[in-house]
Amino acid sequence: MSNPTITRMSSQRLISLDVLRGLTVMLMIFVNNGAGEQIFAQLQHSRWNGMTLCDLVFPFFLFIMGVSTYLSLRKTQFVWSARLGRKIARRTLLLFVIGLAINWFDMACSGRPFDLSHLRIMGVMQRIALCYGATALIAVGCQRWLHDFRAMPAIIAALLGAYGALLLMGQGYAYDAAINLLSRVDQAVLGHAHLYHKSPVDPEGLVSTLAAVAHTLAGFYVAHWALGPGRDGAGPAARRSMMRFAAAGTVLAVVGLALSPLLPLNKRVWSPSYVCLSCGLAALLQALLILLVDLWRRPAPHTAATPTGTLRPRQGTAVSLTLIFGTNPLFLYVASEAIAIVLGATGIKAAAYDGIHAIVANGYWASAAYAALFVAVHALMGYPLWRRHIYIKL
Repeated sequence: MSNPTITRMSSQRLISLDVLRGLTVMLMIFVNNGAGEQIFAQLQHSRWNGMTLCDLVFPFFLFIMGVSTYLSLRKTQFVWSARLGRKIARRTLLLFVIGLAINWFDMACSGRPFDLSHLRIMGVMQRIALCYGATALIAVGCQRWLHDFRAMPAIIAALLGAYGALLLMGQGYAYDAAINLLSRVDQAVLGHAHLYHKSPVDPEGLVSTLAAVAHTLAGFYVAHWALGPGRDGAGPAARRSMMRFAAAGTVLAVVGLALSPLLPLNKRVWSPSYVCLSCGLAALLQALLILLVDLWRRPAPHTAATPTGTLRPRQGTAVSLTLIFGTNPLFLYVASEAIAIVLGATGIKAAAYDGIHAIVANGYWASAAYAALFVAVHALMGYPLWRRHIYIKL
């Protein structure tokens, strides 16, 4: 099995996408690391139906991964080869194994390193792995057999339509693991002991992964439409990309809201309305960032390598902070999970929170302050890599 690679990347990147990815990873780490018993409702997942700010983090990341998969596969012209197949398989496997390792590390730090009979099989990284692998294979397959991606919207609609029917016919919205089809399938295939037990269904379960794959495909297809040949540069090309992201985001958000009376928004079951609305919001935010980062450019400092009149994306302090996370998302997310597990198991988290709470009397704000400090520590970890243009990737 290959190890993650450390590479020095060129500056020819879609900066606004890195900013969006960075914002998402920062928020993901922030909401995952609240402390104490008082945490703002918007920084927690909805108990069942509904949507909070916290519920937007993971779907934004999957949408971004769809966009990134398009940009990555475009370098190969979407042409299948044994080398590409090995790359897709290797990356899918590594992402899945990293997820399993995080779950095992949590058990090990709680004193159960050999209790593999209760190791949770699914998780965030495992879902990312399956969605990436499926999206990459479907994209290459569309190009190989259909010679374009025109069938992809139909594939997305078919996946979401079939999944929506399963939810309605299989009591997928029932808050009862005994009758909910999603839970019953997971228990039959994976076993009760290998599931997430804090809700009636595993939020990264097998059946709901169908909707998550459709979600990632939506990111891929929107990227294809908005960032196709001649539409990912500066000036008029970037404006066209911005307008297409905005148009796609508006349509998806409206569809999601229209579906919600029949198929309520629900992150736990990854409902079709949730897919469409969260994809739409992600696309709209990407459009805004293209405007703020890629289009509103400023003159670059004049050097021998930078002719007078050269423009570059704006990179103020806020943008630079997001780029620290956006250019090394995997490393910083996995590090955050491992560090959080250690801090929780050793009691350091509780002690640090108590110290903050002694200064910040309000428990909600003390929790937010702890989470912000946790994010700041990871920013310091990622800063040297960003400054040296070193990206750790699989």
